[in-house]
Amino acid sequence: MTHQNLVAVDFLPTAPARLATRLAFFGVGFSMACCAPLFPFIKANVGADEGQFGLLLLCLGLGSIIAMPITGLIAARRGARSMVLLGGFGMVVLLPVLVLVTTPLTLGAALFLFGASLGTIDVAMNVHGAEIEGLEQRPLMSNFHAQFSVGGFFGAGLMTLLLSLQMHFMFAAFVGAAVALCAVLLTRTRLLSVRGGEPVPPVFPHGIVLLLAALAGITFLIEGAVLDWGALLIIDLQLTDVQSAGVGYILFSAAMVIGRLTGDRIVAALGEFRVLVFGGFVTIIGVATVLVSPWPPVALAGFVLIGLGAANLVPIVFSAAGRQKIMPAGLAVASVTTTGYAGVLLGPALVGFTADLTSLVMAFWLLAMLMAIIPLTARIVVRA
Repeated sequence: MTHQNLVAVDFLPTAPARLATRLAFFGVGFSMACCAPLFPFIKANVGADEGQFGLLLLCLGLGSIIAMPITGLIAARRGARSMVLLGGFGMVVLLPVLVLVTTPLTLGAALFLFGASLGTIDVAMNVHGAEIEGLEQRPLMSNFHAQFSVGGFFGAGLMTLLLSLQMHFMFAAFVGAAVALCAVLLTRTRLLSVRGGEPVPPVFPHGIVLLLAALAGITFLIEGAVLDWGALLIIDLQLTDVQSAGVGYILFSAAMVIGRLTGDRIVAALGEFRVLVFGGFVTIIGVATVLVSPWPPVALAGFVLIGLGAANLVPIVFSAAGRQKIMPAGLAVASVTTTGYAGVLLGPALVGFTADLTSLVMAFWLLAMLMAIIPLTARIVVRA
């Protein structure tokens, strides 16, 4: 592609759709992050103990996993636009509902619907992003996914700020919903109106889509393990004191945002194959650095390598799912998203089970071994 073509693409009708996709990713990350500082208040509001609240949170994941394949089917038939809006407005309405309900039963129902809304917009915005990539014929998915992380940073920061200023948690939730609403409203007239062709029957994932789904699950498993077990690993390895154990996830998150903001240029320059191979190996080196380095600063730098290495793996997998031809793009992206989300939900539990049988260090070594599958299958992915 010539330089002139690269400049001209900014004036394509897809430029507003690019902005809409970034806003959708930002809105989802923002809304999800708003929940974390609010959960203690929500838990107290319904009078649930830790065990009950843990079970209630499963409703959120259950709603997402049920909604994702349904969304993929509808998006394959009617395009992604309507599902982006349905999921977006759903999450906006349900965010304040979470803080208004007062019984465990109603909270479980609200969490289920909130999760379904998140699952709906999650699949739809990835399908929409893949449609834009197909039209523009250039990498865009890394930047889209970066906006999710940026939204998460601002969502958690805004809620923490408002609550620290003694704003009532119910008002804080409405402020968060208002910001998310602005993001969704700005997408409304900018989304592509792409419709599917003939009605698409439900199809189980097969062929390359099964591999892409597995790779997404592995990458999300790494991310979930760093989120849920990274601090405990740091404590076990005596890299910092307990109060500073969260530094690993902070370093990982910052590196991932930087990696994704620059990822489209990197993929365009190096190609998907090299990014998958180098990214997979850098992630493995990062895990190994954390586990074996005797110097705490170097070991903690391993979290930076994990973030940089993993940053662009999932965007490439989603791009491949969107362009493969053996399944409708909506169904393929839904399969990849559902498996990846299952990796986030089930992965930390599997890590804990493995750590209980062996050790947490061994569990992370096994994660590094799983990550080796990505560079080994990179050639197959880029041919999708």
